[in-house]
Amino acid sequence: MDFAPYQDTAPESTRALSPPPRRSTSRSPNPKSPPPTRDATNPFLPAPSHFTDDRRGDAGGFGNTDLESGRANINLFETSLPLRLDYEAMLAYLLLPPAGGVFLLLVEHKSDYVRFHAWQSSLVFTVMFIIHLIFSWSSVLSWILLVFDLGLIAFLTFHAYQDASNLDRIELPFFGGLASSFVDAE
Repeated sequence: MDFAPYQDTAPESTRALSPPPRRSTSRSPNPKSPPPTRDATNPFLPAPSHFTDDRRGDAGGFGNTDLESGRANINLFETSLPLRLDYEAMLAYLLLPPAGGVFLLLVEHKSDYVRFHAWQSSLVFTVMFIIHLIFSWSSVLSWILLVFDLGLIAFLTFHAYQDASNLDRIELPFFGGLASSFVDAE
């Protein structure tokens, strides 16, 4: 069948053919993979050691988790974004609260520390936004709330940056516990 009427010859006649399969009994081993070993109990399945990836010095990924040690090999300071952990935690409070927290909840999946601060920022500043809407009739209360918001942003940003070295969390009353329960449930 020729679906290209503008060609005068069939494409199969001009393409390079594959080399014929080798009929030799000796196969050269693949240098990238270990030779398959057979389990004594089942000759049709390779041994479990065939499926391990024993590369030392590989940071992160699925291949270097040791089942006996559980989560011991996980890097607690690794993040999904190409930013340091402390900078990401600060951005949860500095990127137009509560939108910055929501953004980090969407893109950050590796660091529980950053996700905690993103949850706390989202919860706290959503409630503060609602309080601003309720008291918008008074300019004096609005200015007081704005100064309180800026002070709270500065306080939380400072502690998110400072406490990142030991992964200590500054938890606000009610919202911090709620944010911790959300992160722990994930």
